[in-house]
Amino acid sequence: MRGYGWIGLAAALAVAAPAWAQPQVEEASIDRLQAQMQSRTTSSVAVTRAYLARIAALDRTGPTLRSVIAVNPDALQQAAALDDERRAGRVRGLLHGVPILIKDNIETADRIATTAGSLALRDNVTGRDAPLVAYLRRAGAVILGKTNLSEWANIRSTRSMSGWSAVGGLVRNPYALDRTACGSSSGSGAAIAASLAAAAVGTETDGSVVCPSSINGLVGFKPTLGLISRSRVVPISHSQDTPGPMARSVRDAALLLSAMAVPDPTDAATARTQVRDYAAALSADALTGRRIGVIRPKGMTPPLTERFDAALAVLRAGGAMLVDVTPPKLDGLGEAELLVLQTELKADLNAYLATTPPAVKTRTLDQVIAFNRANAAIEMPFFEQETFEAAAKTKGLDDPAYRAARAKSLRLAGAEGIDAMLKAAKVDLLVEPTYGAAWLSDPVHGDQYGGPSASELPAVAGYPHLTVPMGLAQGLPVGLSFIGTAGADQQVLNAGYAYEQRARARVAPRYPERAEVGPGLDGVR
Repeated sequence: MRGYGWIGLAAALAVAAPAWAQPQVEEASIDRLQAQMQSRTTSSVAVTRAYLARIAALDRTGPTLRSVIAVNPDALQQAAALDDERRAGRVRGLLHGVPILIKDNIETADRIATTAGSLALRDNVTGRDAPLVAYLRRAGAVILGKTNLSEWANIRSTRSMSGWSAVGGLVRNPYALDRTACGSSSGSGAAIAASLAAAAVGTETDGSVVCPSSINGLVGFKPTLGLISRSRVVPISHSQDTPGPMARSVRDAALLLSAMAVPDPTDAATARTQVRDYAAALSADALTGRRIGVIRPKGMTPPLTERFDAALAVLRAGGAMLVDVTPPKLDGLGEAELLVLQTELKADLNAYLATTPPAVKTRTLDQVIAFNRANAAIEMPFFEQETFEAAAKTKGLDDPAYRAARAKSLRLAGAEGIDAMLKAAKVDLLVEPTYGAAWLSDPVHGDQYGGPSASELPAVAGYPHLTVPMGLAQGLPVGLSFIGTAGADQQVLNAGYAYEQRARARVAPRYPERAEVGPGLDGVR
């Protein structure tokens, strides 16, 4: 993190090793780690040290993923306290002693800043937990550190390079180091693909959990809006923002969700949230008799089509009845969504910045814009801030144009979009490819990607969206999306879990410099 938190890593690794051998954490599930700690063959301290060693070996050296923006200097002390609790007979649950990474737009009470990737927030050490982090601690999780991200959650510019922040640099994809890790939860995606923690928390406004999950070979879950608190999370839009779990399996994602999905009096959207065990309800037979709508987007490459067709065959073999669905034309959705995001960005970010410590001098969006201009060489070396500037000109939450745009976008994405498709085809869920394979990271031209993308409708409507690995297309991960109506979170997770158990499609990364596409690049002579 260029000085903001890496002292914590050096100090952690300098602590004397425990008596037992360092555990194997690569590709380890939460259940496996928990079983080893419960049997006393390892400990939370040993597991935490093993992840810290992987961060040192893979994130700052070796492949140099730049996925972890700061290590928590108190992670080992947290782990030791949880080991003490276990020895005393108190186990908080299946996350007890398990190291988790948190996206760096989510506050933690640890001695590290919450920067959203921007130097304007480098002094934003708040000393307070976002409620979702407090709930994870209550469940026994060790907060290992913070993950890098697309700066300001990728809302600063329409010409951005996903995965880059001024604080953390560019996150690299473990499956091809020259390719994007997508965003904005790029660090969470790359870190968990590389087994730098057991799981991570990302945030999504439109695609920022499901895209990096799909492109990094992970499970990512964007829940129904309001299932997880957004308080003390650097915001974009109260209409669309939500945190979500990112993990190497549906069960691990469900374990995180179960800990985080708790009503929060500081976020009214969570008022109807009911505490439940989403992992316990998972069933490998959940596809039997399930009617599922299939969206076949235009522009799929042959390798993506091949993986999608194979995934559909798995769904059929699991007992699902598949029905082709044609998405309706939803003219004006993109324009309406953009006005909503720009208007709410100004209002919500100003409200958040007003709560930051006095050391943070940028107290409004206008002041952030001025900071970026004054520090353009380090804040804007690749792209500028035209989206910020457009947001600064919006007229507030009482603006009739904004109110009309929000009503229109919600109606088009929900009632006339997802709900209309479910009803017309008489299906329970929709499936489609989440995204295509990762594109090249390009600091000259920014993101170069034309689709497909499954994120917009569930993001705007606030509906649940799960991506599960479909395997590799020309050496790069691609994901299968499961989308349902509001409140269908368990149903979506169940279907994804049943698919995952049959497909077993996740492939661990190998950290090549470029995509492993097979023979042909050199010709025959």
